[in-house]
Amino acid sequence: MYVQDIDPERDVLEKTRLDPITYRNAMSRMSAHVQLITAADGGARRGVTITASCSVSDEPPTILACLNAANPRNDIFARSGAFALNLLGAPHRTLAHAFSGRDQLDMERRFALGQWTQLTTGAPILGDAVVAFDCRLIEAKIMATHLILFGEVVDMRLGQKHPPLIYVDRGYHTL
Repeated sequence: MYVQDIDPERDVLEKTRLDPITYRNAMSRMSAHVQLITAADGGARRGVTITASCSVSDEPPTILACLNAANPRNDIFARSGAFALNLLGAPHRTLAHAFSGRDQLDMERRFALGQWTQLTTGAPILGDAVVAFDCRLIEAKIMATHLILFGEVVDMRLGQKHPPLIYVDRGYHTL
């Protein structure tokens, strides 16, 4: 080995790089509120169960949400220019499971499990969501394996207070 072959920065990164499975197992211990992110474009609708979202700012009201970039059907979220983030409560366990894709239901059957409406943007709003944020897409960005959506909240609906539906240890729980 010659001195010019030594790259301390690369060597440190390689030594600290985590195995993706080990990382996923560790992340499964992080609890998160379960949401449905939804969008509509023409006659097509899509909804996905997610747990990765947060508030970015309250002036203007802005949120971000992350979903799998590898699924080509998720292109609708960037293409439509709008999305809704529907926070789920304890009564929504079946809906969360259906929209996760585990039951392999088509979109029409998934949406048939809930009552849907629209607010300002036309994105599907779950009628009995704990809170529904109706967002105009500001930016869509790919980061590693995920699509990150930044949305300005242009409308919202507060629903009934229910204990939140939480996902932790690869299962749904409530507080």
